[in-house]
Amino acid sequence: MDEIADRFAGRRVLITGGLGFIGSNLARRLVSVDARVLLVDSLIPSYGGNLFNVRDIEHRLRINIVDMRDTHGIAYLVQGQDYIFNLAGQVSHLDSVEDPLTDLEINCRAQVSLLEACRRRNRQAPIVFASTRQLYGRPRYVPVDEAHPAAPVDPNGINKMAGERYHILYSELHGLPACSLRLTNTYGPRMRVCDARQTFIGWWFRQILESGEIPVYGDGKQLRDLNFVDDVTDAFLLAATESRARGQIYNLGGSPVSLGELAQLIVDVNGRGTTKLVPFPAERKAIDIRDYYGSYEKIRTELGWQPRTSLREGLALTIEYYRQNRLHYW
Repeated sequence: MDEIADRFAGRRVLITGGLGFIGSNLARRLVSVDARVLLVDSLIPSYGGNLFNVRDIEHRLRINIVDMRDTHGIAYLVQGQDYIFNLAGQVSHLDSVEDPLTDLEINCRAQVSLLEACRRRNRQAPIVFASTRQLYGRPRYVPVDEAHPAAPVDPNGINKMAGERYHILYSELHGLPACSLRLTNTYGPRMRVCDARQTFIGWWFRQILESGEIPVYGDGKQLRDLNFVDDVTDAFLLAATESRARGQIYNLGGSPVSLGELAQLIVDVNGRGTTKLVPFPAERKAIDIRDYYGSYEKIRTELGWQPRTSLREGLALTIEYYRQNRLHYW
């Protein structure tokens, strides 16, 4: 991947949602090869942006605090960029159920505004959109490939699906070099762990370090796949630089593991703690997708991507990060 990252040296790169979990990790990778990075983030408290994520590299990049819904601000910022990584979004499934209109504004309307800005002011920059496996809903078969029907179980899945389709439409209709990555459960340093509204595994990291007990909903047999954040940043860099990716949709994915096994592995890696099966809260049961793991064969074949970080290694790196930096995330 070093030769891919080197293609960004000296290039102008815009990352929306750049102070969030994946955005900040991507920024760190890019500044390490001397890219000229601009981070855009709303810093809405509950959405995951955190200035500490880039505290040690802030002198090597620029930060603009602007909401994706600010049409004029985004239109100005896309100008002159060589690459655009579009990671801004509302990612809480529960929040989308409680407030679907805000989710619609951020995950759909604001995405169209960015694409319109690119159509009018920057048609050349490759755009990589951060989509989600959530748009598949409850799988009809596993592993889930890109041909699987889309049937979201919550407003977040519907609105992210619409945002993705606009990116592909603008690629086909207007020639914008856009593509989409459907992310699964990304984990690693700098993720939001203050509650379980955005990610169950982030909350598990906090629980194992704080109380020593991980609550697992249901019987713990639900299957999931996970990707360590460094592997996900690899995928973004590949998708941005490979012309074959234009207009394409790719799943990311990994080896399936049951939630019960995952919780126990976190305990083992941490060196202490316990797991506990607890009943599903009603609001979570209604949007649970049961078993899910994805096929990443398409991106492996076409772009050469596959996860490189073992689950045990990724968990160990993540736990150690929060052990050292918990005050900035709790």
